[in-house]
Amino acid sequence: MINNISMVREEIAVSTRTLQWKCVESRTDSKRLSYGRFILSPLMKGQADMIGIAMRRALLGEIEGTCITRAKSEKVPHEYSTIVGIEESVHEILMNLKEIVLRSNLYGTCDASIFVRGPRCVTAQDIILPPFVKIVDATQHIASLTEPIDLCIGLQIERDRGYRMKTPNNYQDGSYPIEAVSMPVRNANHSIHSYGNGNEKQEILFLEIWTNGSLTPKEALHEASRNLIDLFIPFLHGEEEDINLEDNQNRFTVPFFTFHNRLANIRKNKKGIALKCIFIDQSELPSRTYNCLKRSNIHTLLDLLSNSQEDLMRIEHFRIEDVKRILDILQKHFAIDLPKNKF
Repeated sequence: MINNISMVREEIAVSTRTLQWKCVESRTDSKRLSYGRFILSPLMKGQADMIGIAMRRALLGEIEGTCITRAKSEKVPHEYSTIVGIEESVHEILMNLKEIVLRSNLYGTCDASIFVRGPRCVTAQDIILPPFVKIVDATQHIASLTEPIDLCIGLQIERDRGYRMKTPNNYQDGSYPIEAVSMPVRNANHSIHSYGNGNEKQEILFLEIWTNGSLTPKEALHEASRNLIDLFIPFLHGEEEDINLEDNQNRFTVPFFTFHNRLANIRKNKKGIALKCIFIDQSELPSRTYNCLKRSNIHTLLDLLSNSQEDLMRIEHFRIEDVKRILDILQKHFAIDLPKNKF
């Protein structure tokens, strides 16, 4: 009877620690400001703060955003000049371009442009964009043309993460860098509610997320969670490697996990290691190629081998050089080739 009671208590304890999350508040204050409030419970003592700190850092620093990073106009002598027929200075126009909020699945950079004739008010709606880039608020102001003049500006758009200051240059080509603020999450806070007594004390985590409208707070929460999981995957699937300490104090190098090392392990292990446990980020692929594959949901060697060369060429921003690099790596370390077409 006592054993049965203890088993029931253990089952109850386990069930009460089944984590659940919920969106308790969601609102859109404007096109460029969305708010969401989420809860996660029940958590053991100390877990809410640990998760809250990690999620806040991931929300503010690990989520990619799309923004304008450069503007070019051959008629502009320098950044702080003024143009007859335009109310704003060139510097003010660049600051207005910096505030444009974009949404895309872009990798790397792409070009856009503005070609308008005054007199008129120029807004974000006047930007000519590629189809995979969208404007969140088309009413965002850029410049006011007071005379019948042409305004022609070439733009460079980039998807990245974090904040990047513009680098000074001589501006001889009429190209002006814009400080890139690739941070879709404007702010994130967490708070904790504790309940219970003694060893039975549990916690509820509250997460508040504000975004710039390029993605919803729920989308930001999902992406931040995926990014955190990706950071810990090597500890789950990677095998321990020796660290080569150097003579210099506080300096050491950690060798990369390579396809070659994993292949050796597969050959040594009679049972074999599942191909889905060999991740493409452990390969010798350039970061651009790796990110293109990742955006196409190709994360492991198993994912890669399920595609043909023709499939890879359909990936957005993928080039023939990328395919050749992948084929070289597969041939070098695995002695296998991808078929040109699916049969």
